[in-house]
Amino acid sequence: MLLCCFLLISPSAVWGDTADNQVQAAFIRNKYVWIKTGKLEERITAEPGTFTSPPKWSYDGQWLLYEKEVKESDSAETEIWVYHVKSQTHKRIFKGGGNAKWAPSDYRIAFTSNGGVLNISDLDRFYNIALGVSDYNWDPDGKGFIVSSSAVLRPDGWTSPILYKVQLPEKLENMNLTQHVKPLFPIPKEIGYGKASIMSINAMSFKFSPDGRWISFIVSPTASLAMDSNMVCVISSDGKNFEVLDEMILHLDVPKWAPGRNLLGYIAGGGRIVMGFKNKKLKVAELPAFKTLNLTPAKFAEMGFTWVDNERLVASRVEESEWSNDPQKRPEPSLFLIHLGDTQQTRITNPKNSNGDYNPFYLKTAGKLTWIRKKLAEQKGDIWLAELSGEKPKLWAKDVEQYSFYENNGQKSGS
Repeated sequence: MLLCCFLLISPSAVWGDTADNQVQAAFIRNKYVWIKTGKLEERITAEPGTFTSPPKWSYDGQWLLYEKEVKESDSAETEIWVYHVKSQTHKRIFKGGGNAKWAPSDYRIAFTSNGGVLNISDLDRFYNIALGVSDYNWDPDGKGFIVSSSAVLRPDGWTSPILYKVQLPEKLENMNLTQHVKPLFPIPKEIGYGKASIMSINAMSFKFSPDGRWISFIVSPTASLAMDSNMVCVISSDGKNFEVLDEMILHLDVPKWAPGRNLLGYIAGGGRIVMGFKNKKLKVAELPAFKTLNLTPAKFAEMGFTWVDNERLVASRVEESEWSNDPQKRPEPSLFLIHLGDTQQTRITNPKNSNGDYNPFYLKTAGKLTWIRKKLAEQKGDIWLAELSGEKPKLWAKDVEQYSFYENNGQKSGS
């Protein structure tokens, strides 16, 4: 009888260990880059440094990209490096570049340099692709880009930011810096939603819908004004349909598409957090119908979110509150599980000691929910793992700053 019980319990235990061992992340800790796979942690950089963004995984997890700041005399430049996981070797790709992004399904890296030159590196050499680029993202097929140019101040006022499509030739040696670039859409000089309006200066954070027919992005005014008001926008991939969905602020979370439906989630509401933990609502817009659903109950505000699947999300949520200069009096968020179309929402974490649960991310291949537990004002915290229900929570990595998880379906997340 005891033997039978053991046989019934054992597969479940083995599955749990296997799922945990699939979890892999790269992160910054105490000015070094680390990789953790399952229970094994490894520091991969030998010297301390200042890293300007979270490490980024290649599509298959074989390479890791990181950007570090190098000071020379009175100036500083950013170097782009890659690390090959199997051979444990590092290679510098470029000095003086940034905003580097892996291609969707191969080992090419795009990055910007010299005030707006878009480049591609094949890890051996690099090629100039386009000029005057403010922000960009790869097309889902890796054969081109969506790029933006910022507005420019002239004697008669500001110009408009413009969106472009860049098509890559089969051989990058044949790239012409203007011939393969086509205007997609000039953004109006002023856009708005409800009573809020902004000057259109920058367009950024481009994300393609699952079917590739829509592109979400953020339009921002000048830097100081962008602290309080920006606009969530979408445009059809052919440039024929442009829509402002809502007002939002930067530094909370970016708009994100559901994994397999044209549903765009975003945190709506203007006003920086120091004006109060309020007016931050998680909304989901359905395209092309442009129907919007507010998922945040009254008297609550959102700090971040993740899609679980096409029907469920997890939000990092606080009770509405005024700002306090005393960190101990500020509300800290917990995680809530949300089902679309269901008014019942479930609180699934209960952080202690005045900590909050931020940056939720669902790891589909491991079936685990992840988040970072910290205080709002702190840069570093601890990564936790749990079941989607919040059950079996455990501390996974301590004292982590910028980080990203690898998912073998190409999905990545970090902070």
